[in-house]
Amino acid sequence: QVQLVESGGGLVQPGGSLRLSCVASTNIFNNAILGWYRQAPGKQREMVARITSSGATNAADSVKGRFTISRDNAKNTVYLQMSSVKFEDTAIYYCNVNSVHGTFWGQGTQVTVSS
Repeated sequence: QVQLVESGGGLVQPGGSLRLSCVASTNIFNNAILGWYRQAPGKQREMVARITSSGATNAADSVKGRFTISRDNAKNTVYLQMSSVKFEDTAIYYCNVNSVHGTFWGQGTQVTVSS
């Protein structure tokens, strides 16, 4: 019954920035690991970045130093700040919540890096 809605995707030029947001329909972020995943054409879905309930983060090597994940539990929202984007960042980005109550996915938001 949990719904996750991503937003903020779109067309961005190489080197540009954008911020993705994911809002949950219910208060499920407490004690949950939140993450962003992406799937590019011809590739498997991969982890982009994660953030724990304590605020610890980790990110894929391909985005380290460029992407930053953050969370606002009061707003049931997780963000992905994307900077210095590259063509290889083009993908559908999915929000993920991993909690003791289950694992939930959003429907995804398209990010296209192009001139």
